[in-house]
Amino acid sequence: MTKHIAQADLANMDNRRRVNFINSLSGYKSANLIGTSSRKNEDNLAIVSSVVHLGANPPLIGFIMRPDSVERHTLENIEETGVYTINHVSQSIVKAAHQTAARYDRKVSEFEATGLTPDRCNGFHAPFVKESPLSMGVKLVEITNITHNGTDFVIGEIQWIQTDEEAIQEDGFIDLSTLETVAVSGLDSYHSASRLFRLSYAKPDKALEEIPLKGADTYDE
Repeated sequence: MTKHIAQADLANMDNRRRVNFINSLSGYKSANLIGTSSRKNEDNLAIVSSVVHLGANPPLIGFIMRPDSVERHTLENIEETGVYTINHVSQSIVKAAHQTAARYDRKVSEFEATGLTPDRCNGFHAPFVKESPLSMGVKLVEITNITHNGTDFVIGEIQWIQTDEEAIQEDGFIDLSTLETVAVSGLDSYHSASRLFRLSYAKPDKALEEIPLKGADTYDE
């Protein structure tokens, strides 16, 4: 039976129930770890589920930081150093990744606390997660405050990417299923991805076709 939930119903929900409910509405999201380090070289790692693609040229990517009702070491480090990494969460590191959400003291590295390994790429200040199947180094472009709820939208430009060469298809598509990248729904439900198919470029006068995984003339006019 279909249930209709009005705004007044949301307002009257128990706070924890409302948080879980609203966080589930956006569906499956990517699970990523943001790696940062302070000027004092104190490494930090935090899981986020809000990473979004913003553009390919220049290669921009963004994510949301929650309001500063608590210390936000990740954002502070990004503001200090201007760089960070984004690391896919794979099936083998889900529990360790989820644990990074705990409120550790500033001097405690989530890498050490969760058993994940910090690594560096060609002198890039921010650490990436060695166990992650896909990592990228990002340079801060801007931080936009969303005044309505106090969150911040962090926008960065990708500087480098590190992943398994075999996952990159001929047309540039990355086969995330081979990397065992996971998705998250709500705040704490993790899912493995199962691909249905790839579809041809949508045109008003041409029927859609399934295309090979490797890609084939996907963007032909």
